[in-house]
Amino acid sequence: MTAIAATIASIVGEENTVSPKENLKLSQAISGNLPSCIVYPQTQAQLAAVIAAVHQNNWRVLPCGSGSKLSWGGLTKDIDVVVSTERINQLIEHAVGDLTITVEVGMKFSHLQNILAQARQFLALDPSTPEATIGGIVATADTNSLRQRYGSVRDQLLGITFVRADGQIAKAGGRVVKNVAGYDLMKLFTGAYGTLGIISQVTFRVYPVQEASGTVVLTGAVEDVSQAATTLRGSALTPTQADLISTGLVSSLELGKGVGLIARFQSISESVKEQSNRLLEVGQKLGLAGVVFSGADESHLWQRLQQQIHPPTTESTITCKIGVLPSAAVEILHQVQIGLIHIGSGLGVLQVEDKNQVLQMRSLLSSHNGFLTVLQAPVPVKQQIDVWGYAGNALPLMRRIKEQFDNKNILSPGRFMGGI
Repeated sequence: MTAIAATIASIVGEENTVSPKENLKLSQAISGNLPSCIVYPQTQAQLAAVIAAVHQNNWRVLPCGSGSKLSWGGLTKDIDVVVSTERINQLIEHAVGDLTITVEVGMKFSHLQNILAQARQFLALDPSTPEATIGGIVATADTNSLRQRYGSVRDQLLGITFVRADGQIAKAGGRVVKNVAGYDLMKLFTGAYGTLGIISQVTFRVYPVQEASGTVVLTGAVEDVSQAATTLRGSALTPTQADLISTGLVSSLELGKGVGLIARFQSISESVKEQSNRLLEVGQKLGLAGVVFSGADESHLWQRLQQQIHPPTTESTITCKIGVLPSAAVEILHQVQIGLIHIGSGLGVLQVEDKNQVLQMRSLLSSHNGFLTVLQAPVPVKQQIDVWGYAGNALPLMRRIKEQFDNKNILSPGRFMGGI
């Protein structure tokens, strides 16, 4: 056991200090040698003690949960210790009447939803994998199609507790919906990829489960689907999820031909039926093929769509997060085989084939006032391109914030934009 591992083991025990040898997830996230150990604190106090030791010794640390998104973002450098929060996973409080829940961040999303389901409630997020931990979802701002109705992770987060780079425990926000103290700090930590501190506990607002659900899929020519999306955006219809999907996705999901529009309605039965029929009528007038999914078929459809967009990490997978004006979304999707863009926000996910296509798509998106960030890609690809592709003027401010929160640069060094 190395000196670093021995020091960590004295805090959490040898059984919670693991060698990282032949760890595929780490090899896709770290440039250079693997760290000395992976540590699994079991309490918030242990986590704070580990980070205090890391800070005192100027070791570099890579925080993670279950590791499902370790391959996202830039490559970290010269990591000494990987700290996993997946064993800090207890339910703290579920205030059913207040529609809030507080949990430790190592809890898996699927487990949290099972807890909420007992009270006919749910957390309105749809992360890339249900096995992701709550901390990983917040750290990477992992929100997908449900942002159409409920907003992003930032919009649903009411409070956080986190361990600072020096090992001190701090809090922001609260446990009630009306509490806005620390609001900006919570936004800052969401999507920071563990570069400012390690989140240990979170409070979310939750929602009642709706009575009924139905999904409409329209497929056909590019210009007709684009018109259907424009009509839906300007209508009084209120889908909980609404996405444009590429021809490759339409084909692989056996939904028809051409590009597609997929919209989910969740409310009382009468409302779901009425809204579904109105969207079908829009499609019929444009000459689009339309079908409605419900029950198990609907759940299976959304599950398969998520699996296609975020496949298991492989050595050749290149997955990108994009943003573009919603009016240009269909044109962008027409350039790739596998892609999805939310019709309300213009955010989405594309799969591309190689480094050159990354650069081509980034240039195309830039011409539409959009952006492209590489989430996961083979290590050689990440070493050759700027993963984040940020061209704005906020980097000096970001660096000052990083300096304020982590002046020794020990948390996830190199993972965020600008090498932060």
